[in-house]
Amino acid sequence: MKFSGTLISVKNIKASRKFYEDLFGLNVEFDFGANIAFDCGLYLQEGFADFLEINENEIKYKTYNFELYFEEEKFDDFIFKLKEYKDIEYVHMVKEFSWGQRSIRIYDLDKHIIEIGESMVTVVKRFLAKGLSVEETSKITQHPIDFVKKCI
Repeated sequence: MKFSGTLISVKNIKASRKFYEDLFGLNVEFDFGANIAFDCGLYLQEGFADFLEINENEIKYKTYNFELYFEEEKFDDFIFKLKEYKDIEYVHMVKEFSWGQRSIRIYDLDKHIIEIGESMVTVVKRFLAKGLSVEETSKITQHPIDFVKKCI
């Protein structure tokens, strides 16, 4: 068995497609009209109740039990780009966690949570550039020494 991707229900396939293409640079692999497959394994489905052959009233829209997670090598550039989108609703602004990674969470057009985290490779390189040892960087980032060494 192989995990093939994540499908999320959207209300407006055209607007959602534009959102994911423009903001995240995703590329459409297949466009079936009401269903779009991006080449990264993310799928959008409009008319989800019809697709599942269930009553629309049976679908419970909740936002805090699921998130899409992206990592970005050029995190600061992405934050600058994000500011160009005036209608973005934020879950929270940029936070730096105890392991050194910065992240921001936003809602997409259908209130799915999206987290954009700084790539851990970038975090490791930042700590090493500050003069921390491989061992110190491993301890702070909670990543194995072998991972830290591969980032050099």
